[in-house]
Amino acid sequence: MKLKLGDTLIVATRNQGKVKEFSHAFAAFGTSVKSMYDYPELPDVVEDGATFAENAYKKAKAVGDALGLSVLADDSGLCVDALNGEPGVYSARYAGEHGNDEENNNKLLAELEKLKLGEDTEQPLLSTARFVCALVLYDPASGTKIETEGTVEGWITSEPAGCGGFGYDPLFYLPSHEKTMAELSVEEKQEISHRGAALRQLVAQLQES
Repeated sequence: MKLKLGDTLIVATRNQGKVKEFSHAFAAFGTSVKSMYDYPELPDVVEDGATFAENAYKKAKAVGDALGLSVLADDSGLCVDALNGEPGVYSARYAGEHGNDEENNNKLLAELEKLKLGEDTEQPLLSTARFVCALVLYDPASGTKIETEGTVEGWITSEPAGCGGFGYDPLFYLPSHEKTMAELSVEEKQEISHRGAALRQLVAQLQES
């Protein structure tokens, strides 16, 4: 599969934050992005895989086969060391199937509070953590796929900060930038984020293919 200027890329997500990041990433190639919002007849895909890569492939294949078009899908989430890797693949629904970002963030802080971490500091960094993103580009015509994965290391802070990004970004503190992910510009986030790292690997593979 080759990424050509002017192509339209189908992304298997209804997450507006992800659509924005993918659109920004591929704009440099003259590639427009369409999402599942553009195909309302498509059903949601049950993300019951044991890993991020399994979920990403399941979404890419289901949507690609339904549309007969190449589809890019991602599955990403937050893995917190003090919580033995939770919420992991359940990141988007940590507070329940109909949970939202605020509810998920509140549950994360509540679970860390149970461990009584950083009680003696005013604004503690509660635990090391990492964001993980698995990307799969699937071509239904040939049945082939390209898989990449990116990560970014940081800390969970008890004090959310920033109004950019989405998900757990306001709680994910980057010591290298002395900011949370939600305080970064789109360009800064793309440069260092887990999704940005996975995208760069994907583009490199496409250009080599």
